[in-house]
Amino acid sequence: MSDRTTVRRASSGTTEPAWVRCTLIALALGFIFLFLVLPLATVFAEALRKGLDAYLEAFKEPDAWSAIRLTLITAAIAVPMNLVFGVAAAWAIAKFEFRGKAFLTTLVDLPFSVSPVVAGLIYVLMFGAQGWFGPWLQAHDIKIVFAVPGIVLATIFVTFPFIARELIPLMQAQGTEEEQAAQVLGATGWQTFWHVTLPNIKWGLIYGVILCNARAMGEFGAVSVVSGHIRGQTNTMPLHVEILYNEYQSVAAFAVASLLALLALVTLVIKSFVEWQFERDQKAAAALPPERPVV
Repeated sequence: MSDRTTVRRASSGTTEPAWVRCTLIALALGFIFLFLVLPLATVFAEALRKGLDAYLEAFKEPDAWSAIRLTLITAAIAVPMNLVFGVAAAWAIAKFEFRGKAFLTTLVDLPFSVSPVVAGLIYVLMFGAQGWFGPWLQAHDIKIVFAVPGIVLATIFVTFPFIARELIPLMQAQGTEEEQAAQVLGATGWQTFWHVTLPNIKWGLIYGVILCNARAMGEFGAVSVVSGHIRGQTNTMPLHVEILYNEYQSVAAFAVASLLALLALVTLVIKSFVEWQFERDQKAAAALPPERPVV
């Protein structure tokens, strides 16, 4: 092997032969096609199998509109609440040292290790008719399980790590020097947050919100346990798809599923844009000349 070939491979980031790189690329593309592209294509093909009229007919049903509306309402409540929690948790973990910090970090990761079905069962055991707070809730005519509040709570539980987990490493990498400088100059806590911390984490925050929203709209396991599957009242889009499919209404089921797939694709496009914008800002910041110290 010539020295020129070695230098060319090293400059490309790898010293492997061309056939190894081509094999790895082919395996990756084949995996993506088999487990991502092909299922998506199947969803849209089955949804349009009987024509566009049959596809649109699936969205004229009141139950379908109720499922879409409930999905959007749940996401509209869960995402802002997780936004507040995620920023607060990330700020506390990344910027401060306190007793129990490791335990708080573990709690943030808890929904990643707990099955969504188990999470939904926990809420049933707490707020169900035979649960810990069930008799008190019944006495005050408050419904949580098998109602919208239970769906929102279950969705919040399974989605709350997403924003915090995006922000914690970002804020830890940035350190506390800028916040300390702002406080030395007389800025209050809120002024420091709005004018220093928030601009530094805005792209990571947007990225976490996108992931959180995508999971909130597509959540099935926990919502299935706490919803009660009441048609027209407590069915989100994933649950409505299951019901239609079990009733052998395959075209309608795939039509609603295609709407979820479209939302996922839109999320992917927005995610890619945010990543591109973040990388562009980083390159622009790196290209700026270093500030000269004031003597």
